[in-house]
Order: sequence, then structure tokens, then C-alpha cells
Amino acid sequence: MKKITSALMLTSVLALTANTASAGTLQDVKSRGSLTCGVSTGLAGFSQKDEKGVWSGLDVDVCRAVAAAVLGDASKVQYKPLTAKERFTALASGEIDMLSRNTTWTQTRDTSLGINFAGTIYYDGASFMVMKNLGVKSAKELDGANACIQAGTSTELAIADYFRQNKMSYKAVTFDTSDLTRQGFESGRCDFLTSDGSQLAALRIGLKNPDGAIILPEVISKEPLGPVVRQGDDQWFNIVKWTVNAMIEAEEQGVTSSNADSMKAKGNPANKRLLGAEGELGANMGLGADWAYQIITQVGNYSESFERNVGMASPLKLERGLNASWRNGGILYAPAMR
Repeated sequence: MKKITSALMLTSVLALTANTASAGTLQDVKSRGSLTCGVSTGLAGFSQKDEKGVWSGLDVDVCRAVAAAVLGDASKVQYKPLTAKERFTALASGEIDMLSRNTTWTQTRDTSLGINFAGTIYYDGASFMVMKNLGVKSAKELDGANACIQAGTSTELAIADYFRQNKMSYKAVTFDTSDLTRQGFESGRCDFLTSDGSQLAALRIGLKNPDGAIILPEVISKEPLGPVVRQGDDQWFNIVKWTVNAMIEAEEQGVTSSNADSMKAKGNPANKRLLGAEGELGANMGLGADWAYQIITQVGNYSESFERNVGMASPLKLERGLNASWRNGGILYAPAMR
């Protein structure tokens, strides 16, 4: 009944906003002088606030990059922490300008919620974490176990499909936030915690004894994570989408925050187009010629963002894997910027 009520509430919000679906978001952001960006309530590597109130993470960098492109200042962001259950309603109602909150792109979400996914910034998959003392080495050994799951996530369906397919059963113990899910797992309320692999890595380092937990080898779903906007404002959709692509393209071209100035002045034609020295890439979206230059100099290219937030230079120490550039064996790929 609770899920039905939530779905009806979201449908009502979507109906009310359908005819005025945020056409003019760019103008709203410029008039306000800041971008309102929905993020998680706290997930290491993706969106987390430190003791000084400063937000950081891969998702946060997307917010900052859009602010840099639109306002010329990556710091002009107002962050709105949202649970998984709150995020789509907040976006549909206009409470936020965009959502950048480790959110999986699915067909149902893309076609029924009045939203558009603006690209993928992290290719992930659902997996399982257990305490070592449980003695489990494979997800196939979890028949009849209790599962800690964050409510309102695509993981709920992924685990249901996996257990049904393998003729296994489990009991779900749900929580509203990733932090509460971690606490439930650590306190022994469940036998395993299931979520995206990157989120498990983030939750693992938050345990009192991280070495006491292991992530099982099975990856049971496709979870492409990326930013989301409302339908009905193609200009804003293009801005967020091409902000993501600009960070990926910059890595492909070897343009970084430290060499962008020299590349803009002395680089090849592709460098000059990306950085605004030639062409009209910015004008086509209602932005200045230096929109991508601002992104790269203030936030960095995709590799720079990945490494400091979730990569080997971060506490998570995640390998690039699928998230490596297509030039380096991954599947990360930006459409041509010309």
C-alpha cells in the first residue's frame, strides 16, 4: 500500500508539471545565480559532505561542471540531499534543477516518470557484501538469507529477479538511506547487503572493521549511473548531456585542467573546438564559447574527476574497468564534438 501511495503521489506531481515542464531552466538558473542540484544523503566517492560542509564526489563534480558551463563558476551550486524515494518527486516538482545522485538509467524510469537521463558517468552492477565470518564465497550460497537493501532503488528488482531465477529465497530488510543500510548490515540485522558495486565499496570503508567484510564476485545487473533532468526542456537537457560529454571528450583528447590554456592556444582543431577557440558549440546551447573550457579548468576531465573521487587516488581505490575510455579498453565514449 505504501508503494502504491508513493507512486500515485509521483504521478500527480508529474501531471501537474507536464504542461510547464521546466522550459526555461537555463534562464531560471542564471536569474537565481546558482544551480540547485539533487545529490545523495551521503555516499563516499559520489556525493558526500565533509565536516566543513563542503560537498565532493563524482556526482557532485557533474553538478559543479554544469554550474561552470552555465554560470562560469563551479562553486555556484546549492546541494539538496535526497533519499532514493524522494529524488524523482523533487525533480518533477521543480525543487531541483537536475539530479546527480548515483541513479540507474532504466527503461521504466526513462519512459514513465517525465524525466530524461543525460548520459552515464559510471557503469556499474548490483552485487553483494557479506561479513567474512559468515563463510560465504558466492551469492549462490545466500538462499534463505536476510538482505539489507535501500528502499526505492533499482537493486530491489535486480535482487528479486536474481533470486527467482536461481530458485532461491531471501527476506528484504529495507532502509531509507545508504548510511542506515550500512548500519543495519553492521549491526547484524541481515546476512548480506546488496547494492551497486561502487556503493558497496563506499559503504565498506565506512564500517568499523572494513577488513571484516568482502564483496562477492557476482555482478547480477546492469546499473548505468548518471544525471537526470525533467522532460520538456530540450535546451537544458542538451546542456547537462554535453557537459558530461565534454568531460569524457577532454580525457579522450588529453586535455586536462593543467594544460587547457596551452591546448586552447596551440592545440589541434578538435582541441580548439572543445575549448571554444573555434566553432559555435556553446552558442548552439545558449552558452558562451568557453563553456567547456570553464568545465575543464575548474572541475577537470573525466579521468581527473574519477581518480580523485573513486579511483586509485581515493579511499575507494576502484579500477577504471568498464569506465575506462574506449581508447583504453573501456566503454566510455563521447559522441563527436563538432
